[in-house]
Amino acid sequence: MAKKKQTHKEELTGRQKAAIFLVTLGSEISSEIFKHLREDEIEILTFEIARLENIDSEQRDKVLAEFQELMIAQDFISNGGIDYARELLEKSLGNQKAVDIINRLTSSLQTRPFDFIRRTDPAHLLNFIQQEHPQTIALILAYLEPAKASIILGQLPAEKQSDVARRIATMQRTSPEILREVERVLEKKLSSVSQEDYTSAGGVESIVEILNLVDRTTEKSIIEVLEEDDPELAEEIKKRMFVFEDIVMLDDKSIQKIMREVDTSELSKALKGVDADVQDKIYRNMSKRAAALLKEDMEYMGPTRRKDVEDAQQKIVSIIRKLEEQGEVIIARSGEEDVLV
Repeated sequence: MAKKKQTHKEELTGRQKAAIFLVTLGSEISSEIFKHLREDEIEILTFEIARLENIDSEQRDKVLAEFQELMIAQDFISNGGIDYARELLEKSLGNQKAVDIINRLTSSLQTRPFDFIRRTDPAHLLNFIQQEHPQTIALILAYLEPAKASIILGQLPAEKQSDVARRIATMQRTSPEILREVERVLEKKLSSVSQEDYTSAGGVESIVEILNLVDRTTEKSIIEVLEEDDPELAEEIKKRMFVFEDIVMLDDKSIQKIMREVDTSELSKALKGVDADVQDKIYRNMSKRAAALLKEDMEYMGPTRRKDVEDAQQKIVSIIRKLEEQGEVIIARSGEEDVLV
């Protein structure tokens, strides 16, 4: 039996649109998208892709245009909520088109949980949640922008800070049922929990983003407690608190101190493949002759395994962290004021 040919006059289902979209992107990009889908979703999309035949340019352009509209609307929602998104879409696309896009988005895609809280002033939100259980606070902070979450974390009682930080770092997946229970406790109702799926939030990267924005005293206090309670987790967080590329944030005097502690062979490996601004920051803090020799070493070294490069970078990061603990260098962090003592 011959496959049924799709025509642009027919109403495409969401699955068919997704299949057309993936085919249009190409196999390389689509395979990366598949890595983030569940097995049943992959099976459904694979089936739909196999059924596709002769996608005409009008179909393809219509699907791509719809996807772009949904992504723009999702971005508006993330920045200011559904009402804000609807207002902007109405101005650019008209009332009916805006309503259609918002309805499609809220019915088929899950907007970010705790959207109403994300637009709340941090000081007001702190009063609202500080008496909640640490796990509830961790769940809420994990969904906030790091800048707002850092303000709230920094204002929590000291005994709660490390507990909440640990819970964010070890958080993996939260079921819709738990999200709904938290919403019930907070006497709020989200409009985007209808999709029966698991939502990812938290994790080490999440708490690292937050800790990078809190003041140094709060950060040190949290890390010290975590070092006692969960040394492995504390070390994992510390490794990610300062990455090699962050060297560009250091002042020249600090760079020069670091260079005196770093082995040249490790430095030449660490600089392989990094952005030019990182390399330039190092070269500017070396003599012309030393910089020239370092460049020669990198050229003669040839292709280097990524693992060797990352190991060398981590060694230098460890040296920087040690020098910071000794007070020899200062790592500027967002939100921190310079204080002379």
